[in-house]
Amino acid sequence: MLLIVGRIGKPHGIRGEVTVEVRTDEPETRFAPGAVLRTEPGATPSSRPRDTGPAAPPAGPPSGAPAAGAASPQPATDTGVPFRVPAELTVEAARWHQGRLLVAFDGVFDRDVAEALRGTLLAVDSADVAPPEDPEEFHDHQLVGLAVVTTDGERLGEVARIDHAPASDLLVLRRPEGRTALIPFVKAIVPKVDLAGGRVVVDPPAGLLDL
Repeated sequence: MLLIVGRIGKPHGIRGEVTVEVRTDEPETRFAPGAVLRTEPGATPSSRPRDTGPAAPPAGPPSGAPAAGAASPQPATDTGVPFRVPAELTVEAARWHQGRLLVAFDGVFDRDVAEALRGTLLAVDSADVAPPEDPEEFHDHQLVGLAVVTTDGERLGEVARIDHAPASDLLVLRRPEGRTALIPFVKAIVPKVDLAGGRVVVDPPAGLLDL
């Protein structure tokens, strides 16, 4: 099972660094130099256009009309082959800058290639993730899919994902009717996580699930 640990955002600077939207509570481990991350989707051609600057209008169609079958230009490697997002990316370096994680990957040396990676999801195999030492701590994948019930046993839905907010982690509750609600993952509101029973017990204050 692949676990999403981040999503590549916009390039930073001209040397290939990218911003990463962190989706793990262990970014220092997941993005340590030498860490190998799977990509989703992997090895697919980039569809993002490269800024090639102004060009002379082609002969044929009137100015401003697209040529039939024309495709957007794509970043290319040194050999001129269109860049393809690899199935894996290796972290060369990572640092925090103004609250954002900046990552440099091996082989990504310029802004064009960094731009082609934008939107790529980064993942690790759950088999490579050791369980937390603290019994009160949990990895995201352990919680996703668990039933969410009240202290009275009423089923509210299931955990769709975990959002890592600055103040606290948030359980994203998917309700049976399809809408979602956010539940702060703190002891006062989530008194029990029963992995063996496949459920999370919550005691939400009045109105929390209606926000």
